[in-house]
Amino acid sequence: MYELYYWPEIQGRGEFVRLALEAAGVPYRDVARGEGGMDAMMRLLEAPEVRTPSFAPPFLRDGEILVGQVAAILHHLGPKLGLAPDDAAGRLWLDQIQLTVTDFVAEIHDTHHPVGNRFYYEEQKAEALRRAAQFREDRIPKFLGWFETILTRNPAGPEHLVGDRLSHADTSLFQLVEGLRYAFPRTMARMESAWLRTIALHDRVASLPRIQAYCRSGRRIPFNENGIFRAYPELDG
Repeated sequence: MYELYYWPEIQGRGEFVRLALEAAGVPYRDVARGEGGMDAMMRLLEAPEVRTPSFAPPFLRDGEILVGQVAAILHHLGPKLGLAPDDAAGRLWLDQIQLTVTDFVAEIHDTHHPVGNRFYYEEQKAEALRRAAQFREDRIPKFLGWFETILTRNPAGPEHLVGDRLSHADTSLFQLVEGLRYAFPRTMARMESAWLRTIALHDRVASLPRIQAYCRSGRRIPFNENGIFRAYPELDG
């Protein structure tokens, strides 16, 4: 059984891994959410005998393999879960898309913490208002426009980001749209019509039976103001 280590009270970056595991229907243990799980996670994170220590959660244990960073975790899991192309060129393209998701996630986080994590949101609110305005006007269209472009140019058709079957890039794009709708509902309602293929892909992933079941279950932590996507109305313009 795969073991996922991530903070138990937020979706955060760990959710991109959870969605892939849920879409594939494989068993896994969300370690920190169990009894004594936080202590187990911190021990593994800080253990001096671990030769490949992760920088921070999330990280995943697969037998003797311990791997951190969302894109690297999904690079490892994708072929095992049937969520990656069979050919090397396709997997490389998938990695590029997933790394772009990582870039986007960092920019989303920085809308509410542009100065740094050591300060509360209220201590950097003026900077956040300025950063969020630029994010809404420039960065959301830049990133979602790029996803729209690669869906349009996919030789296999616009149903998936890579090839003709579900990949972890598709489940990641689903999470991006879900999170942006939570954090920037007015902006997304105003702009979504520019990215019809992107929204259609989100809807297809949302309709997958395993994803539907997961989103309706207690395993899906609700969005909240401790994670990456935070609903501060003043940041939504």
